[in-house]
Amino acid sequence: MGLFKKSNNGDATSNNSTSEKHRERRDSNPTTGVYDNAGGEEAAAAVQTSAGNTRVVPVTDNHLNSYLGLKGRSLNLAISIVATNGFLLFGYDQGLMSGIITDPVFNAYFPETRGNSTVQGITTGIYELGCLGGAILILIVGERLGRRRACIAGGLIMILGVIIQVTAFTGYRPYAQFMVGRTVTGIGNGMNTSTIPTYQAECSHSHNRGLLICIEGATIAFGTMIAYWINYGSQFSDDISVHWRWPIAFQILFGLFLSVLMVFLPESPRWLLSRERYEEGESVLASLHGLESHHPEVQQQKAIILDSIRAAGQGASYKALFSNGKTQHFRRMLIGSSSQLFQQIGGCNAVIYYLPVLLEENLGQTRNISLVVAAANATCYAIFSTSSWFLIEKVGRRALFLWGTIGQCVAMVITFATLIPSGIHSDNTSHEAQQAAKGGVFGLFMFIIVFGATWLPLPWLYPAEINPIKTRGKANAVSTCTNWLFNFVVVMITPIMTSNIGWATYLVFAAINACFLPVVFFFYPETRGRSLEEIDIVFAKGYLEDMSYVKSSHELPRLDDNAVEEYANKYGINGEDGDFYIDRKVSRDARAEMAEGAQPGS
Repeated sequence: MGLFKKSNNGDATSNNSTSEKHRERRDSNPTTGVYDNAGGEEAAAAVQTSAGNTRVVPVTDNHLNSYLGLKGRSLNLAISIVATNGFLLFGYDQGLMSGIITDPVFNAYFPETRGNSTVQGITTGIYELGCLGGAILILIVGERLGRRRACIAGGLIMILGVIIQVTAFTGYRPYAQFMVGRTVTGIGNGMNTSTIPTYQAECSHSHNRGLLICIEGATIAFGTMIAYWINYGSQFSDDISVHWRWPIAFQILFGLFLSVLMVFLPESPRWLLSRERYEEGESVLASLHGLESHHPEVQQQKAIILDSIRAAGQGASYKALFSNGKTQHFRRMLIGSSSQLFQQIGGCNAVIYYLPVLLEENLGQTRNISLVVAAANATCYAIFSTSSWFLIEKVGRRALFLWGTIGQCVAMVITFATLIPSGIHSDNTSHEAQQAAKGGVFGLFMFIIVFGATWLPLPWLYPAEINPIKTRGKANAVSTCTNWLFNFVVVMITPIMTSNIGWATYLVFAAINACFLPVVFFFYPETRGRSLEEIDIVFAKGYLEDMSYVKSSHELPRLDDNAVEEYANKYGINGEDGDFYIDRKVSRDARAEMAEGAQPGS
């Protein structure tokens, strides 16, 4: 098809199979982790890693594949565009139902949703349960599927779910069909959001990964903004079914873009190497670097990944997540998971999913005005979410968590206080009370702006930084499941709360945000500028010296390599089978990669 081409020799179809003669076997020495050439037909290059180990890395035939005619930086850019499209789809689905759930045409097709806040919550929230199921499915079969096939499958499953939804017609149990479609779409999205960050991180340089997480967060916000404006635009169609069918069907474009283009992109090199498909992994690394496979930089990167795979291969069981001591696995898992919990229960989805409903049903605005104001709110959300790209490294994680919490709390206080005179419902209230209620709109704008700049990206970054390599995979899985579970809870209960307790809904969210402050202040150590092994030392110091881990992080100075070794010996965490040893190797390799990436022309 002309989508793959090669320079020099080599088979462009090597992504599909690997012959036995190109396999490597692990040396019997488990400490050095040296790999020997089992085939005997290839050249071998001795590569010294930054950790001091020497690897004999087989060099395959000199060749360089391209994907979609791209290699090097252009290939990395293509991967980033396709990957962030998956998060654009995620954000789109978050904002989708906001303008549909109370649409008169939609309610006529699905009378169960008319005026029933409980059914509205279930209809919107069933999608989150599907996402949770998709995330769990990837935990079970993700490693067997691979990153690429999981993304393709996730996109296709989402498309299937969309088709099920938009083909629901009266007379054929449309509501049941619609709910099935929502669930299926959620499963596909859960698969995508669990796989795409891993795929993108494994195809990118380590020094870009923090920024990529922030960009993914901003992309979610832009997807939500697109959904709001499409909801608004569809209201002007003469075909009334377009009011709800077209916004739902539109996401097929995102799904096709993801699934079709992913077919022609490379598999994650780390996944290939972890499955002992060494030649294919090396070939993909060469394409990502835009260099021949025998180039020292490609061989060095291969050695780094193999070191990391070996470290992760010594990963802990779920039982180890509940251990404490000098490693504090349980505490670190709880801190990371709590950030995902707080993101959801702070009220973000009460605004993202239901702002048009609140404006129309509770503040007495027309449907047209409600959709316009909600779309403007989503636009502010998207714009301010980009500020995290510049703030997260300059300000630090703790400061963003704390100021974000304060801002969200104040916003919710403004919202509930201005709604008290009208009791949130617009009927039979004075003109002054209705005018005061408009202050609630300002409060919700303030909330989403603060959320986009702070709590949107942080809970996706912080768990990966706070947990050691040994438990990171399982701890992050717990965090992700926590996110989807409480996403469902908030989406489910918000319409019920506003229907029954009115303005007090926002008082509850204000109180919840206020409760975050002491937790963040006393239990969240700063991770900005810290290496993996420095975080290990922070927790060992706090445990052994019986001090707050926040205080430990403040007292511990920035450490160079020699100081890291000294502190590790001081606190007795330098054993070869411990977190520190593994994190030390991975950090050194990452710094070596960063140094290479900083070289001119790299």
